[in-house]
Amino acid sequence: MERFTGSFTQQEPIPEEGIAAALDILRHGRLHRYNTAAGEVSPTALLEQEFAEFTGARYCLAVASGGYAMATALRAVQVCPGAPVLTNAFTLAPVPGAIASIGARPVFIETTRDLTIDFPHLEQMARATGAQVLVLSHMRGHLCDMDRLMTLCNSLGVRVIEDCAHTMGAAWNGVPSGRHGVIGCYSTQTYKHMNSGEGGFLVTDDAGLAARSVLLSGSYMLYERHLAAPPPEVFEALRLDVPNVSGRMDNLRAAILRPQIALLPDRAARWTALYRVMERGLDQTNGLRLIPRPEPEAFVPSSFQFTLPGWDPGRVAALVARCAARGVELKWFGAPDPVGFTSRYEHWRYASPQSLPQTDAVLAGLIDLRLPLTFSPEDVALIARIIRAEVLAVGQGEIERVTLGQMGD
Repeated sequence: MERFTGSFTQQEPIPEEGIAAALDILRHGRLHRYNTAAGEVSPTALLEQEFAEFTGARYCLAVASGGYAMATALRAVQVCPGAPVLTNAFTLAPVPGAIASIGARPVFIETTRDLTIDFPHLEQMARATGAQVLVLSHMRGHLCDMDRLMTLCNSLGVRVIEDCAHTMGAAWNGVPSGRHGVIGCYSTQTYKHMNSGEGGFLVTDDAGLAARSVLLSGSYMLYERHLAAPPPEVFEALRLDVPNVSGRMDNLRAAILRPQIALLPDRAARWTALYRVMERGLDQTNGLRLIPRPEPEAFVPSSFQFTLPGWDPGRVAALVARCAARGVELKWFGAPDPVGFTSRYEHWRYASPQSLPQTDAVLAGLIDLRLPLTFSPEDVALIARIIRAEVLAVGQGEIERVTLGQMGD
């Protein structure tokens, strides 16, 4: 029986250029983004300028995490405590966590069987709650029809903040992820498309939102040292009114990240190749449904999802356990208790309870697994063979159980 012996959490090493730059910073000790020598531009300011160029945004701010970027975005658009904020029901805890962190109220929107936000429910809840902001989570790299979404939100007067933690480098109809809404937020946590352990970005074309975000991040009165920020006069009207909610990125992480920007297109191509190997390996597996990818979507698939429609919890749990015994780590979004990074909306008790039967049905059979670039195509083909074999084995076991029960009757 085949068994996989690799690691689902082992990422590629930091590029040598990033390591060398990090060592230089450690040697001179100027880790704080505003601690620079005479005539020196900080690596953090250079990183912001380079990431703005990569996304096509006018302004960029590097921060401590993707979650902090979202909370900053919400503060920048001046969401008030107690205000309803729309967001996907299928997301990860930092998204509703960012909403709750500013005292706002997450309002969850149903999920389609293709793992994107449900437009009719979005319109219904926007009208029912009067919410003026949507934090759109491109969860696990699945982009909804962004043209249709923006048309709907513009008609409703809803501003869109994009959570692009899983879509750095992705696009819809040629428009980069994070560039449809008023603000795009990204993560550079270890399992994302660029790796600095923790970190994130916020991009926007709005000068006022950019200035508010820089001040919120803890710029003190040093905002002129930013290269990808509005001119000083934009800050003058705001600098005494916007609180300091410190969450700056430091120069060490910026040094690690700068050379990774240029690697993003190659990484996207390699992730896509691994994804297609997995897709081919699981295609036409009885009892398993693959998630279709629409033609306008250019995605960066650092993970893979499939669903098991109609499976009861016992069967799904058996599949997860059997795959784990063969070295394949599957995450199940329908598990009764949160495990590791995997949780769902009913586990977040700080949010108002909602009934979302459509999402419940989708998550009940939703399976997720990482595809780190340390995997080879041969590794992924082996993983697909193991999953396929175990799906068929568990499914056959169910057929045999039902048949035996009928014979007993």
